[in-house]
Amino acid sequence: MAPAQHSPAVEDYLETIYELEESGVPAMRARLVERLGVSAPTVSETVARLEREGYLSLDAQRVVHLTDRGRLAATGVMRRHRLAERLLVDVLHVPWHQVHEEAHRLEHAISETLEPYLVSALGDPGTCPHGNPIPGSTNASVVDDQVALSELAAGERAVVRRIDEEIESHPDAMRALEEHRLMPGFAVEAVTRDGDTVTVTGEAGRARLPIAVAAKVYATR
Repeated sequence: MAPAQHSPAVEDYLETIYELEESGVPAMRARLVERLGVSAPTVSETVARLEREGYLSLDAQRVVHLTDRGRLAATGVMRRHRLAERLLVDVLHVPWHQVHEEAHRLEHAISETLEPYLVSALGDPGTCPHGNPIPGSTNASVVDDQVALSELAAGERAVVRRIDEEIESHPDAMRALEEHRLMPGFAVEAVTRDGDTVTVTGEAGRARLPIAVAAKVYATR
């Protein structure tokens, strides 16, 4: 039996809940409103519909969770998204900080027929260009003991491993990370933390990052 087809809007909901769960953030409906940029009544209506259709469940605290059926669908969307990012960076040479939004458009157009050819052409990559694992890849690996840049002590050195999906949706923040080479595989050294700002030294010089950004860039010591 062929997998069910979903509208781009439904895929966006499932993907966003997947992202929140992946980041360890409770998927409250208020967060879906913020991430998806739609009204609270629209989110409540859509969540209720997806719950009736067996894609979501709500616990006693009204946190939204993916069911097995929902996780299968969400994983497929995220896989296509991160493969599209690799295509854009590795083949089309789109700037690293721009690919998230472009991949978001492409993910809905990649069919199950096309996907294996894309995987073959890219060499079955294990992560997206921002270091996040590609679900279903035979080369996927999760690096343990990752720590946010905001948690590094002054003088402590580390290697950047991944950028949280929440930051990927902010081009200005991504551009700053790219300019200072605060990207997966690049070394970083913590300098100071002053109020709402973290100062680090990357391979392209010193950078001052808002705490909200530094807390979503993960590295290994």
